[in-house]
Amino acid sequence: MIAVWLIRHGESESNAGLPTQNLTEFTQLTPKGHRQAESLIHVVAKPDLIVTSPYIRTKQTAQPILTQFPNCPQAEWQVQEFDYLSLPSKPTDRSEILDLCKVYWQRRDPFYIDGEGAESFAGLMHRVKQMFQQIQQLDGKLIVIFSHAGFIRAVLWSALTQTAEITPKAMEKFCCFIQSVRIPNAAIVKLYLHQDEIFISNILTSHLPDL
Repeated sequence: MIAVWLIRHGESESNAGLPTQNLTEFTQLTPKGHRQAESLIHVVAKPDLIVTSPYIRTKQTAQPILTQFPNCPQAEWQVQEFDYLSLPSKPTDRSEILDLCKVYWQRRDPFYIDGEGAESFAGLMHRVKQMFQQIQQLDGKLIVIFSHAGFIRAVLWSALTQTAEITPKAMEKFCCFIQSVRIPNAAIVKLYLHQDEIFISNILTSHLPDL
């Protein structure tokens, strides 16, 4: 059996509503986010592999665990956030972004790409499939993956539905699912993979100092 701990990054500047000119992959953790990352050292056992996304905020969240287990192998996988909008270069307030999100999901086109830097729903689900394939190729028993809320929701949806469909209906169902599942910053979801079965834990937050 392989245990996979999916950990959302700590609070980032954008999560806190702070102004930032950085592209999403370069967004930094806040002081609270760093505290959340430190809290993980009390609950994460020594892994066989530590994985981060290419985004800075997952690397910062993983740093206390990397410091605690300096000899642990590390890898970077494509487990980054689902960035489905190509946001305008001009400053955009939250209400405008929410309107753009609404339009995207109403389109229900799983292969639609909004523009430069954006990803389709089909692309997201391909990355989820790729992650499971990478896990199955490993010999380790405990894999810790520092990722993002959107990607973790996609993993959970894929595991729970056991569907490979990339259709407008599947996209509609996924949209409903993500609105009902909250994954706080630095929360943990544990997956246990045994042959063709996947067992899923609750969303774990008891280690977090601010919850």
